[in-house]
Amino acid sequence: MIKVRNIPNLITTTRILGTIVLVFIKPFSQAFFIIYFICGISDVLDGMIARKMNLVSKNGQILDSIADFFMVIVLLFIFMFNFKFPLLVVYWVVIIAVIRLASLSVGFIRYKQITFLHTYANKLTGMALFCLPFIYIGLGLHTATILVCFIASISAVEELIINIVSKKLCRDIKSIFSL
Repeated sequence: MIKVRNIPNLITTTRILGTIVLVFIKPFSQAFFIIYFICGISDVLDGMIARKMNLVSKNGQILDSIADFFMVIVLLFIFMFNFKFPLLVVYWVVIIAVIRLASLSVGFIRYKQITFLHTYANKLTGMALFCLPFIYIGLGLHTATILVCFIASISAVEELIINIVSKKLCRDIKSIFSL
């Protein structure tokens, strides 16, 4: 029997398993988009259910961040190998990744733990990355990638600044203006 307090973590685990499945199925096929959609919905539902049912936990937050990180990495690889991105975009993605790693390093040095933050900008970045295939259809690859990279750049820099200047770790900080 599944305990109620484990439901958000079970949903998050579904996203991790779905992300693994994405690696093994044909990109942008019907099956791909079904699993992709389930992963996206689970990302919204796990936190919402945890907050509504007062089941928020530090372990749940960390699991959610790991699932998000894992999904972003898998999607980046799938997108990078299936879209013909300009070299400038590839460099831009690498710079964003370096800023993210610097932020994680600063956070780990300061707080002795993983410091993925749940800022509005990070949530917007996740949503933009998730919507990339659909934005691509509507706006074209060039505009879609510039939009997603721009949002991701802002959130990466914001997270780094928060990890540098905040007095204590608060994973649910809304933005740099919440300091």
